Amino acid sequence: MSDLAVQIDEQDVGAPRRAFGSSFYFAMRLLPRARREGMFEVYSFCRRVDDIADSAAPRGERLDRLAHWRADLDALYAGRVLPEHRSLAQVIDQFALRKEDFLAVIDGMEMDAAGDIRAPDLAHLDLYCDRVASAVGRLSVRVFGMTEPEGQRLAHHLGRALQFTNILRDLDEDAAIGRLYLPREKLDEAGIAGDDPHQVVSHPALGLVCSDLAERACEHFEQADAIMNRCPRASVRAPRIMGEVYQGILAELIARGWSPPRPRVRIGRLHLLRVILQYGFV
Repeated sequence: MSDLAVQIDEQDVGAPRRAFGSSFYFAMRLLPRARREGMFEVYSFCRRVDDIADSAAPRGERLDRLAHWRADLDALYAGRVLPEHRSLAQVIDQFALRKEDFLAVIDGMEMDAAGDIRAPDLAHLDLYCDRVASAVGRLSVRVFGMTEPEGQRLAHHLGRALQFTNILRDLDEDAAIGRLYLPREKLDEAGIAGDDPHQVVSHPALGLVCSDLAERACEHFEQADAIMNRCPRASVRAPRIMGEVYQGILAELIARGWSPPRPRVRIGRLHLLRVILQYGFV
């Protein structure tokens, strides 16, 4: 990826380094400086709480650390900013980021930290996606400079599209740590009983469930694309790149199929370069 890498400015430390290597790094890096730094701070927050939820620490310790983040946010929004959160506080003030969206992200991380999610019903899955993905989108669209309600609609649809794609991409990785995000109703329709992740992902009818979730992801991508088509190009440059990259991943997953062995799908350099050239410049 070095041929595509953009050098990080000397001032861009900490949060940008946490973002480097993510699928969204180049989308963020192409934003104007203030918005870029804002997105790096949002990403850094999300990365930190996600790392807590996915750590090997005892569940009680993970929940305590997430609770500590809640307390830090309470203090921050009350004007008591800890030194380590000064940059985040500046971004919150600059882009009017809402406390409830940060807390929703923590709510989603607590769902993973409290116990392994296994075959949630559709309502529970939608709540999870709203917290871990669309809430991040609600923070992001304010940094991008999108107006409401279009920004909120985009966060809803693109967040769910990205999260459904993640679920499909990470089936085996999630099963290895005891998690299964495929919805209970769709497993029942396919005749797949139980919620043991290893048994479910090796079931011959798994493709029926995955195809349904992929179709839902495609529908959300279509809604997100329609919203972005109505918006000024500059305000949706970053989410457009994110969406195009993930639509490429979803297409590769569908083409690969759902039967084992399922090799990891990764976005290719040429596809990434094409997306950046097509949407990265106004």
